[in-house]
Amino acid sequence: ESNGSSSMASVCGGCLSLMDAGVPIKAPVAGIAMGLISEKGSVKEGGKIKILTDITGTEDHLGDMDFKVTGTAEGITAFQMDIKIRGITPELMREALEQARQGRIHILGKMAELGLAAPRPHVSEKAPTMLKMRIPTTKIRDVIGSGGSVIKGMQAQTGCTINIDDNGNIDIAAPTGKAGEVCRRMIEELTAEPEPGRKYKGKVKTIQPFGAFVEILPGRDGLVHISELADRRVDKVEDVVHVGDEVEVLCLGVDPKGKVKLSMKALLPPKAAPAAEAAPEAPAAEAPAEA
Repeated sequence: ESNGSSSMASVCGGCLSLMDAGVPIKAPVAGIAMGLISEKGSVKEGGKIKILTDITGTEDHLGDMDFKVTGTAEGITAFQMDIKIRGITPELMREALEQARQGRIHILGKMAELGLAAPRPHVSEKAPTMLKMRIPTTKIRDVIGSGGSVIKGMQAQTGCTINIDDNGNIDIAAPTGKAGEVCRRMIEELTAEPEPGRKYKGKVKTIQPFGAFVEILPGRDGLVHISELADRRVDKVEDVVHVGDEVEVLCLGVDPKGKVKLSMKALLPPKAAPAAEAAPEAPAAEAPAEA
């Protein structure tokens, strides 16, 4: 807090907030408001001159000069000055800036005492986040949807703002890190291609006499042929699955036309081989009869 300069209080408080949120700034920054009182209204006419550190509101209003200095322990990052008298001397400025430096170093020390001498190692989940990603241009329409329905739905669900250009570059402005990751994952799922050898959890969408169509990615179905439903002969698809069932499938491949071949059987544990029957024991030989 600062009675004479809310802007310098904002610099110190803002810097602490950034570090607390894990924003990787180069170094802590503090600011201090300096002032000047001259006895005769001009430093060139003689009289007493007093440089003030951390001015109050009254000193800011009635003083002859006020200037704000912000910076790190290494140097100045910003400077602003108002002069109400006719000029100042280089010697006076050197003295004022040195006094401001000492004040800044003191404030930086107080900030460090809070346990925030440097940014936290990870960005806070509560901090707003900007994410960038790129998708194939052929997938842009899938992300936007008819009349923008898909992209508007993702924005409403996550609270993020999504911008996409003609080259497939996407910027996600998220209110929190978690919301940004959810939004990115939704876009990845929309634009993903089935990968042979990968397991998916999907929902049975339709059933045909020859198999079941399972949605493994948003808007992307694959066929589980009736021969791939179980490790036994299946007479009817409905004997194994029904519409709406959630099942785990393995992607066996994608043909040149983009049709996806899936299998439930491939994920079943192998059947144990039947135990071999024990061979019957040979009857014991009879002892020879005594003569």
